[in-house]
Amino acid sequence: MTMKSGTPPLARDVAQVLGMHERDVTGSFQRLADAHMLVLQRDTPEILMAMPYSAVPTAFVVHAAGARAFANCMWDALGIAAMLHADAQIHTSCADCGTAAEIRVENERVIGEGFVHFARPVREWWNDVVFT
Repeated sequence: MTMKSGTPPLARDVAQVLGMHERDVTGSFQRLADAHMLVLQRDTPEILMAMPYSAVPTAFVVHAAGARAFANCMWDALGIAAMLHADAQIHTSCADCGTAAEIRVENERVIGEGFVHFARPVREWWNDVVFT
């Protein structure tokens, strides 16, 4: 994944860059998933989540450091700004009523209104990390 693209790489692209067989890369992806470092797509060995990034569109769109990326949740959206040490605009919506919301990060400070609700305690996140 490059920070500029905002998306995880495909296994074939990693294999090409590293001069490896794609099956070796997907095997590595699986080991990383088993260690809770990545989350793979349900039906393919491709990356779904490389925290804090999502490989698929989500309700958390982050604009930071000249890139547009999808985050898995609000916590991850803030994590993208923190990882990049950059100001950011986060576009999302209220999970309850659907009202659009914009959160900004400026000089490492969060600016905006609202709250973050975690549906499960942190200790349970990996039970169903895609839902969480």
